[in-house]
Amino acid sequence: MSYQPKTWLITGASSGFGKALAEAVVAHGDNAVITARRLDRLQGIARGHEDRVLPLALDVTDAAARDRAVAKTLARFGRIDVLANVAGRGVAGACEEFSLAQLREQMELNFFAAAEMTRAVLPQMRAQGAGNILTVSSIAGLVAMNAAGPYCAAKFAIEGWTESLAIEAKPLGIHVTLVEPGAFRTEFAADANMRPEIRIDAWRPMVETFEGYLESSAGKQMGDPAKAAQRMLEVVASDAPPTRLMLGRDAWSIWDATIAGRLEDMNAWRVRGEDTAFDGADVVEIAL
Repeated sequence: MSYQPKTWLITGASSGFGKALAEAVVAHGDNAVITARRLDRLQGIARGHEDRVLPLALDVTDAAARDRAVAKTLARFGRIDVLANVAGRGVAGACEEFSLAQLREQMELNFFAAAEMTRAVLPQMRAQGAGNILTVSSIAGLVAMNAAGPYCAAKFAIEGWTESLAIEAKPLGIHVTLVEPGAFRTEFAADANMRPEIRIDAWRPMVETFEGYLESSAGKQMGDPAKAAQRMLEVVASDAPPTRLMLGRDAWSIWDATIAGRLEDMNAWRVRGEDTAFDGADVVEIAL
């Protein structure tokens, strides 16, 4: 049988993981609607493939723009087989230093925009009885990190929401996968990260350690975005895609150490934590 091209809708396609994924999808022969805030940065990806690549300017935090992107994808290609939520932004600063407006901005971009973009394509995927949703989270969506509190908060939120969706959507033929990278050679470690509106001297030693890491590691991270993109293509091609795709030995190392530390911390208080029921109450397991 000949290969039937899939149609992808990719956010954040102008740089980093989004650009690498868009290029991989195009090279694979699939159709792609590639989006970013700046249309000019998408033209190079589409050049020579205009018959199956549609670049669109899209601010993912704009509800009307999200709906237009979905409508234009359907008008051009008739279906959406894969949504890749890639657009996002990191931070560098102490929790107390960020303003409420900045906290809301992080949640708006890294949580609400991805959740709402997903909700915008779900009716079409339900009608098809098939589809894949890839949402790029981070190891920081599983592990809290110094000087990245607002980013971790938003990524923890999208992790919980997306995992619940994965459980709900699977019986409908829709596969949902969280992509959890470690350090990759993207623009994440550069000046694109949000900085806090105020600086508090007490937090400088902790924050400067993280800022020093970002500066020293920029352009030297071991993670290759092109290889990450290939793993995402493999997930979509799989008959049994994972709910979580953790990428990078560094991410796995951090995760293993975190789980061990969490269990040690929690088990120290487990007996006292469990001893909180009414005397004689029946033990009822929570259904998952």
